[in-house]
Amino acid sequence: MDQLAQLAGFEGEFYTDELTRRLYATDASAYRELPTAVAVPKTVKDIQALVELAKKLQIGLIPRTAGTSLAGQVVGSGIVVDVSKFFNEIIEVNTEQEWVTVQPGVVRDDLNRHLKPYGYFFAPETSTANRAMIGGMIGNNSCGSNSMRYGSTREHLLEVRTVLSDGTIAWFGPMDNNSFIARCNGHHTSGDLHTHLYLQAKEMLMDSVNQTEIVAGYPNPKIPRRNTGYALDMLLRQMPFQTEADPFNFCSLLAGSEGTLAFVTEAKLKLTKLPSPHKQLVCIHNDSIDQALQANLIALNYEPTAAELMDHYILEATERNTLYKQYRFFVEGSPKAILVVELTKGSQSEVEKATSDLISDLKSLGLGYSFPIVTGDNIAKVWGLRKAGLGLLSNVPGDAKPAPVIEDTAVEVAQLPAYIRDFNLILDKHGLYSVHYAHAGSGELHLRPILDLKTKEGIRLFRVIAEEIADLVKQYNGSLSGEHGDGRLRGEFIPKMLGQHNYELCKQLKANWDPHDILNPGKITSTPPMDTKLRYDEGQKTPDFETIFDFSDTQGLVRAAELCNGSGDCRKTELSGGTMCPSYMATRNEKDTTRARANILREVLTKKGEEDPMANKQIGEVMDLCISCKGCKSECPSNVDMAKLKAEYQYQHYQRKGVPFRTLLISKFTQMMAIASKVPLLYRWTFNTPLIGAVAKSIVGFAPKRSMPLVRKETVLRWLDRQDFPARPKYVYFFVDEFTNYNDSAAGIKAIKLLNALGYQTKFVKHQESGRTFLSKGLLDRAKEIAEQNVTLFAKLVSQDAPLVGFEPSAILTFRDEYISLLRGDQQIAAKQLSEHTFTIEEFISREIDAGHITSEQFHKKVELIKVHGHCHQKALSSMTPSKKMLSVLPGRKVQMIPSGCCGMAGSFGYEKEHYDVSMRIGELVLFPTVRSQPQEVVIAAAGTSCRHQIKDGTARAALHPAEIMYDALIH
Repeated sequence: MDQLAQLAGFEGEFYTDELTRRLYATDASAYRELPTAVAVPKTVKDIQALVELAKKLQIGLIPRTAGTSLAGQVVGSGIVVDVSKFFNEIIEVNTEQEWVTVQPGVVRDDLNRHLKPYGYFFAPETSTANRAMIGGMIGNNSCGSNSMRYGSTREHLLEVRTVLSDGTIAWFGPMDNNSFIARCNGHHTSGDLHTHLYLQAKEMLMDSVNQTEIVAGYPNPKIPRRNTGYALDMLLRQMPFQTEADPFNFCSLLAGSEGTLAFVTEAKLKLTKLPSPHKQLVCIHNDSIDQALQANLIALNYEPTAAELMDHYILEATERNTLYKQYRFFVEGSPKAILVVELTKGSQSEVEKATSDLISDLKSLGLGYSFPIVTGDNIAKVWGLRKAGLGLLSNVPGDAKPAPVIEDTAVEVAQLPAYIRDFNLILDKHGLYSVHYAHAGSGELHLRPILDLKTKEGIRLFRVIAEEIADLVKQYNGSLSGEHGDGRLRGEFIPKMLGQHNYELCKQLKANWDPHDILNPGKITSTPPMDTKLRYDEGQKTPDFETIFDFSDTQGLVRAAELCNGSGDCRKTELSGGTMCPSYMATRNEKDTTRARANILREVLTKKGEEDPMANKQIGEVMDLCISCKGCKSECPSNVDMAKLKAEYQYQHYQRKGVPFRTLLISKFTQMMAIASKVPLLYRWTFNTPLIGAVAKSIVGFAPKRSMPLVRKETVLRWLDRQDFPARPKYVYFFVDEFTNYNDSAAGIKAIKLLNALGYQTKFVKHQESGRTFLSKGLLDRAKEIAEQNVTLFAKLVSQDAPLVGFEPSAILTFRDEYISLLRGDQQIAAKQLSEHTFTIEEFISREIDAGHITSEQFHKKVELIKVHGHCHQKALSSMTPSKKMLSVLPGRKVQMIPSGCCGMAGSFGYEKEHYDVSMRIGELVLFPTVRSQPQEVVIAAAGTSCRHQIKDGTARAALHPAEIMYDALIH
């Protein structure tokens, strides 16, 4: 069946291939179902055409934005409609009337960056706010840590423009009684279905029996987070069903309807003035969850803007993550739970008084044992740690994981301590325990029991726990879904939660809006059993593969991929900062996310029917634009190291299919450069002569527009052979990597001269190349040999007093990363010990500055601005702090970090003809525009040889290694 042929005039993208369907088969929930097709519409007419196609084929349309839903809302057998790529326009900002109009693919945090200069923001927040999109927030009626003050998306949704299930375009917004009656009578509507929606709502909600049942059956209205079923209770509180009420607005219903009633194409949102800057966090350390929840009730007396809980499971998970480990600065001792209370007041004195009074109250009641106060820029780090909770939970080794099954229950906040005690008694009965975190101040904790959903027993408990907790929530008149929605996870329990009468009303409502059942069918109503179509098959065995890299910390290659829980942190845009995932930032294609790569690895390596999974081309296709930046190694809360997974797959694939010529040629970079350095004029003539250069690049598969790296006759090693450095009490071993030796020899020589001038003797022993080219191309057997030789050599020489220092980040940091993973046994132990005394030159100099061994008096004063771009491996495996500290010691210099991710070159990636355009698009995201905007007197710094080359090709500006800048500033 060729669906695309039936979509006349479709301007977007339409996919029916197996690979794309596999990538859209999951979200961030426990569910997996292969869709029939994936559509990426470009216009509203495209969406209308999809509606007509769905009606014709009797197939569902599944609206999707970031795909981070936790209840399976965007999983199904129909056509997934991804609006994240093209429906991302901020249409109009009106500060006089305080609203903004946007398309559904606009990212919440990106919207707020746009609004900040106006003095406003869109208040509802989610932990996924740096990639969550407005359409998804409407669908789920999202809220977050600040909902205590700002409520949910529903309260901020003013109007929407939609495509209805009959293909007509319909507007919904507030209307007074006269307008409502006119709508019911068919005036001013865009079609018969539009008319009937108002008339049917009027008939349903004017019925006294229905009114009584809705009031009695829906969750306690004092609970601010209520997303169970369709929001009939909200409509009932509006005119004309209540006097002196808000005007009737179907937006209250559409918010939280999960795309099952209408397809939103445009939304008008209420704007809120930016909050007061006077805020502080009180991080209340507790000896138990119950103590934290009691402290929460006290904190509510101070009208906090947020009160969020993190238990010890979350805090322990931060220890396993490179980035978030740095955010633990406020943690004291080993608390069972930390309640983070945010106090925001009109003045600094008010917030300080509230903070002091709160702590005094808590102490007098014996609640909490430590109360660190966090202010300024550190506030964002604490909230970053809290928001990472979901992803952090997934990096627990093994198959048993915190399961998304009953994580969204909400009760009246005063009842939360009692509810959680009863909740844990149920888990204890089954021999289970739970993670507790999130929105204590709103009466909702995210509670995830540890379950192995690959086993029959785990799946049984998945259902049993869901059923028993649903009964418990009903006892407390709570909401089974507070903010994550019903989807296919909780839809089955709506009759129990709302009563059968109200459930029938929900079904009737769905039938009224969507008589053909084409809009996200099987969500909220008529859902399949909650324990079907799960991500893992019952009794699924996890295959084991013999690997070159050591995957023992994740219990194997497959489980390393399964760490990805679909939270989509890799889908943030360049506006959010960070490195992960550069190719997605440039293409906006789901296929180019870390999540997609992890998903396809899991799919191919675990699903039946794959004769030799490592020979599968689908993995290679999704891996193609992974540039091995390692951003995911530090920024992914689940610790998915895709560069490592890609290299292992490449190695395994080449073992079966052979090594391509260009791959082999690139891996032999050192040997090629050694030859070129002996005849540099011939090398330059070959590649710099336009016609000959184009032919030469074409032969090796390089982009014609890409300049080739310089090669110098005076290599670092040849220069070192002529040197006789005086003995010094302090010395370092200098690692001369292959890139510095042949391509950046002048800069490398300056670095050695710098160390000597600062009082350190640089020692050199003949060693192997770094192996970076072999690692980047998946030739891991040769990389392993190099690692063995380098570790054996330097382990005997290097110590705390005689460290190993390197110039090129991607080369020297192999000692800290890949070498350890390539080796085993005693060699691996030696590699780990060696890594503790191995530094980038920036790290070493920064350490010596801290020790007082290097001071500003050793350098000339010069007033100038230095803009620094960080190498991806520095960001992932080290930090950019040493670079800033090193350059800031130079008197008169002002050092600023460029908020760029990857430069886009990524070793050989940017040279390859099929990757050149994406490489340059990555550079154009942030780096190139920032560099171009700088006056010529501004110094551009970049430690990576690839970064400097990319800056030259993309901006015609020369970037310098920080060591060069420091050497040139020396007082000789």
